[in-house]
Amino acid sequence: MLTALYNTQIVTGGAITSGKAVIIDQDKILAVVNEQDIPAGAQLIDLKGDYIAPGLLDLQIYGAGGALFGGLPSEAALRQMEVALLQQGCTGFFATVATNSEEVVLKAIDAAKLYSKQAVGNFLGLHLEGPYLNAARKGAHPEKYIKKATLTEVKSWIELANGEIKMMTVAPELQDEEVIDYLRSQNIILSSGHSNATYEQGKQFLNQSIPAVTHLYNAMPPIHHREPGIIPAIFEEQPYTSIVADGIHVSYPMIKLAKRNLGNKLFLITDAVTEATEGTYQHQYKDNRYVMPDGTLSGSALSMLQAVANCVNFAGIELSEAINMASLYPAQLANLSTKGKVEAGFEADLIIFDAGLNHKFTVFKGKVHN
Repeated sequence: MLTALYNTQIVTGGAITSGKAVIIDQDKILAVVNEQDIPAGAQLIDLKGDYIAPGLLDLQIYGAGGALFGGLPSEAALRQMEVALLQQGCTGFFATVATNSEEVVLKAIDAAKLYSKQAVGNFLGLHLEGPYLNAARKGAHPEKYIKKATLTEVKSWIELANGEIKMMTVAPELQDEEVIDYLRSQNIILSSGHSNATYEQGKQFLNQSIPAVTHLYNAMPPIHHREPGIIPAIFEEQPYTSIVADGIHVSYPMIKLAKRNLGNKLFLITDAVTEATEGTYQHQYKDNRYVMPDGTLSGSALSMLQAVANCVNFAGIELSEAINMASLYPAQLANLSTKGKVEAGFEADLIIFDAGLNHKFTVFKGKVHN
């Protein structure tokens, strides 16, 4: 049976449209039609004027639902993340593992391989943020685990993962060309992060061997009038660039500046964590943020919809564009060609929210999740 979502405002592709209905056939969007053209016999769902948008995609998140997969990886943690994130309208995510011991990385790989066979489906794979970073910009990452990549180790992880590693954040200025070339040959999304690269180095690798940047402004050299650092190179080369829009990791005037310079290449991540009392990352929740025991700022307390709302309410970004930043642009970077739009042929993964940007319910694979 077809399902018709109507009496709604559709947010997709940078526009908001009313008077239309979204027709779902199983797990795909069959069509977007005028309301008077809803097929006879379709199951009708009245959205009562609420917004409908593509399901949100988070390419960097460590934990949700009380489970910190990034520090304590397990199949159970991935299950909790899937359930919790669907309840927030996040229909796709990369479970992220920060710099840690090889034992933890291998546990994450094993958990991902085992869980993917039974996953609900919004778990899309792993993002390894580290350990191949620059210790000069370590942030909350423990220096004792930060190291330069070797081709032998990288190959062993990628081969063991059997396709589950989708993205890696590295400090490109420290890595050998053979490592970067190998990772690109394996279709791993490479992102520059926790990097101390100069302006000149950034100009050499951004949009060349490295198509993306991880959490703009955080864990990179700040702009200086005599030593510009990598940020002006990012603005000039315009790679896909993620940002944590919580007003804590990045102030809203700096989000505005990034949007003006990066346009449709700036996308949202949560970088979200949960509290933990064991393992390498013992995040503590204080003042709407997470910190390490020594007070170092760590992950955020964001949801993707909260990040969208912050962009709209505090950074002067139109709702339709903020939705693109949370759906279409990450889908483009991750080559998820049937995600990120409310259009015929796209996956029926949708978020419904009200005028106050409060989540109402999620449609995932054509089915309603409250």
